Amino acid sequence: MWLAYSYFHNGDYKKAIDTYDDAMRKENDPNIAVYKACCHYALCQYQEAEEEATKAPDSPLKSRVLFQTAHKRNDESAMMIHHQALSESKEDQLCLAAIQYLRSHFQEATDIYKRMLVEDRDDLALNVYIALCYYKLDYYDVALEILQAYITKYPQSIVAVNLKACSHYQLYNGKAAEAELKVLQQASSSGNIFQEHDLLQHNLVVFRNGENAIQVLPPLLDIVPEARLNLVIYHLRLGEAQEAYNLIKDLEPSMPREYILKGVVFAALGQATNSRDHLKLAQQLFQLVGASTSECDTIPGRQCMASCFFLLRQFEDVLVYLKSIKAYFSSDDDFNWNYGIACAASGDYKEGKEALLQIQNEKYRAEFCWMSWLSRCHIMSNEPNRAWEMYVRMDTSNESFNLLHLIANDCYKMGQFYYACKAFDVLERLDPDPEFWEGKRGAAVGILQRCAAGKESPDKLQDGLLQVRVQGLGFKGLGFRV
Repeated sequence: MWLAYSYFHNGDYKKAIDTYDDAMRKENDPNIAVYKACCHYALCQYQEAEEEATKAPDSPLKSRVLFQTAHKRNDESAMMIHHQALSESKEDQLCLAAIQYLRSHFQEATDIYKRMLVEDRDDLALNVYIALCYYKLDYYDVALEILQAYITKYPQSIVAVNLKACSHYQLYNGKAAEAELKVLQQASSSGNIFQEHDLLQHNLVVFRNGENAIQVLPPLLDIVPEARLNLVIYHLRLGEAQEAYNLIKDLEPSMPREYILKGVVFAALGQATNSRDHLKLAQQLFQLVGASTSECDTIPGRQCMASCFFLLRQFEDVLVYLKSIKAYFSSDDDFNWNYGIACAASGDYKEGKEALLQIQNEKYRAEFCWMSWLSRCHIMSNEPNRAWEMYVRMDTSNESFNLLHLIANDCYKMGQFYYACKAFDVLERLDPDPEFWEGKRGAAVGILQRCAAGKESPDKLQDGLLQVRVQGLGFKGLGFRV
């Protein structure tokens, strides 16, 4: 029995089960079943854990195991029954706090841990549990402060050092987080501390911005809950919306970030496949988070409402939410993309232009969506020459043709007939559509009118008329010379 106990606390759960099986053949102790249940639970074999636990006589340990397995099965009625069986003992209260934590009731878990810490100040491990709760509540600096008491006494604790590293990641960056893990690497006798611990392997991928994600994360999907979410994020960053969708489609969200990530995946897939159903689901998920009482006044909550209205194409409502958090995202390319397009779609072209020009990501700047919206902003801000320069820098393609079409029509609407004439001229050469010829002729007449009013220089008049001269358009009756 002691050998099995030692195997369990050393993490060798399968050996512990085998040893308990041997003990059952030699001893008639019905409590061995609940000890085996603990081993199965540690191996994430929740069905087997419950079956073994039911074989054991009633005991506080049996109640705790069944309480935990009921939670894993999402059986609320069973959880209520086993909850009522818990006492005020330290073990039972720790079990209750763990369930509250797993159900994302972090404040309730914190209250239990704090009450226990008041009763026993020497139980330093409670500080780690409280720090975990504060981390989940986004109070990273508070988590670090509370964690310090435990780390001072146990500087090589993997759980504590990992939590400290994660807090540094949230407060600073991946390099700062990885630096905190060096103490574990230096203390490791094998020198492969990261390969020996799933949690450290997982977090190192996150700290290194997805490096080795495809090798490390898939085997951890059923071990580390965040592994699935981070693998989804990895695929999204590579533009692999279908792969991200396959990973998250069956996930039942329980926390705001899970709802948000599922919404982002549905939105990405919906845009990639023109699926209105997926876009509708994304809009509903964003609205669910953004309108909730717990998230409506948070930054992620306001981002969700902005995304919801963006998908509904209600851009003035989008700006209400984005403007309230703009100060936090001044150099964020994704924010500037959404903010710039929303401003332009609402008619605030100057603000939209400034936001779109702040985008630094070359991949974003190469997208036709960015180029077309920025071109429109330039034209509507009386800078048609900048829009034309964007077209000139493009290689000949369907996208350059579409941008030329936008420039021609927007410039015509804005009375910028010189650039409208140039654009319609090129369009007609590429596609001899009578509509382009009519547009070019109308733009040329517009140039004449602006010259007559003294709003256009004669050299542009000559340039514009030369473009239509080959088509035999005469201006003699207007009294102008070319």
